[in-house]
Amino acid sequence: MLASKVTTGAFALIDSLVKNGTSYIFGYPGGAILPIYDELYKWEQEGFIKHILCRHEQGAVHSADGYARSSGNVGICFATSGPGATNLVTGIATAQMDSVPIILVTGQVARPFIGTDAFQEVDIFGITLPIVKHSYIVRDPRDMSRIVAEAFHLAASGRPGPILIDVPKDVGLEQFSYQFFPRSNVCLPGCKPLISNKSKHFSKFLDLIQQSNQPLLYVGGGAIISNASDIIKEFSDLFQIPVTTTLMGKGIVNENNSLSLGMLGMHGTAYANFAVSECDLLIALGARFDDRVTGKLDEFACNAQVIHIDIDPAEVGKNRIPQLAIIGDVKVILAEFMHYINSCSNFTPNIDQTSSWKQRIQLWKKQYPLLIPKNVDLLSPQEILCKISQMESDAYFTTDVGQHQMWAAQFVNVLPRHWMSSSGLGTMGYGLPAAIGVQIAHLKNHVICISGDASFQMNLQELATISQYNLPVKIVIINNKWQGMVRQWQQAFYGERYSHSNMEKGSPDFVKLAQSFGILGLEIEFRKDIDKTLSLFSKYKGPVILNCKVKEEENCYPMVAPGKSTSQMIGIVKQSQIDKEVQATLN
Repeated sequence: MLASKVTTGAFALIDSLVKNGTSYIFGYPGGAILPIYDELYKWEQEGFIKHILCRHEQGAVHSADGYARSSGNVGICFATSGPGATNLVTGIATAQMDSVPIILVTGQVARPFIGTDAFQEVDIFGITLPIVKHSYIVRDPRDMSRIVAEAFHLAASGRPGPILIDVPKDVGLEQFSYQFFPRSNVCLPGCKPLISNKSKHFSKFLDLIQQSNQPLLYVGGGAIISNASDIIKEFSDLFQIPVTTTLMGKGIVNENNSLSLGMLGMHGTAYANFAVSECDLLIALGARFDDRVTGKLDEFACNAQVIHIDIDPAEVGKNRIPQLAIIGDVKVILAEFMHYINSCSNFTPNIDQTSSWKQRIQLWKKQYPLLIPKNVDLLSPQEILCKISQMESDAYFTTDVGQHQMWAAQFVNVLPRHWMSSSGLGTMGYGLPAAIGVQIAHLKNHVICISGDASFQMNLQELATISQYNLPVKIVIINNKWQGMVRQWQQAFYGERYSHSNMEKGSPDFVKLAQSFGILGLEIEFRKDIDKTLSLFSKYKGPVILNCKVKEEENCYPMVAPGKSTSQMIGIVKQSQIDKEVQATLN
């Protein structure tokens, strides 16, 4: 039996966070959460924990999100009641859509005032109910340590997600006899692990593979969460199965590998989209058949049998009925399957089985490559991102949302957990604060935020956080003076009526903006300056903003129009046509 001591609810919260492995908290103080911040002050003085002061609660939750995605640990965020809590909503929804383990602690008015419309009272429990994995209101400080332990367990187990803990002000102040509740004691009868026998499916799994001549691995964010990179490579190499990933799955395989097809979907590679249209077996690993991937759903992989492996039973059969469904952790199931086939005395992999399929894919790669426009003078976003990827092969990348996000997905090759991007919710303003969280988690590594001039202005106040803590975050602004993806859609589908998508008027001078925060500001406009500027950008030891003044009307291709099949892409050009155009230019 652990000894108890008389202390406060605020002490119980901080003590429980620290004992559950919390090193950093991202947040912003306010009236209702002051008892907790007062207790936090003492713990920081002793060096047990560090708080990162963000400049907006949305910035704080995105920072906790970036920290969690890149490290695999639970991110922690503090905010006060009322507007402080409601400012978290977009970040909570972002984390929920992308299955990110974060715990959000919000202050609340004192218990006697709940329900009276007191100053800065809001029902954040009710507001966030559809966008959290679980939520609590701490009505008794004696429950605090148990709730924190449960929150850590729920946030990280199964399919991860955000957990809300709402703490009334007087709960933080109330004294009681405190006893720490260890996470090992958590017992949640409604959250039992999936322990059904998976091996019963393995013979059919193997049969489907052996019957297939054109198989394809379709890998999503669940594989990243599972840390399944090595086992997926082993599986892909053994059966010689090509791999395509979702936006969330980027980094699971080296995209320079001959079996890699890059990303599929709306702005995926042409060869990935052709492959998914032609495959006869689609093996979905931790992917959810999102509409941005499938396009017209009834024509997505319409010739294929489907094997779907996912930890969330709700995702299996939701959009596509599989021929074989296996519920569980991707890494664990594939490892067990590899053990199963190694124990099969009559199994010998047929390395020639997919040879003609791979040859077709290699032909598509040659015929329909990703294009990097190389105008003699003007800077193209594709070229600048490709160069950065080559120079920063080990860096962590965050992105905002829009054309720059898709170009980065196409041209930046990353390692597992080195890619942080708001994929499900598509949150503009995510990239900069997420980079703060990633940098805090990896202080010795390069962290690069790829943003657009419109997205960057959503949360640019977080430059102050970067400046305060002297975080060496490197920010690339793909500046085309537009909300780029909105402009592209208006051009393609709305008769070129550019309604409120131009951002030129009122935009700041990004170099001077950087300097006002004590950050190095660089600018590039012409191709001849790429190598020199990027060398300075990469080698500079502190935070830096690089404003890339790119061609304004450049569009992001390939593109699958809404309601169309993934094989019906806009903007794909055959290599033979490219060669002719290049030759004509040279002549």
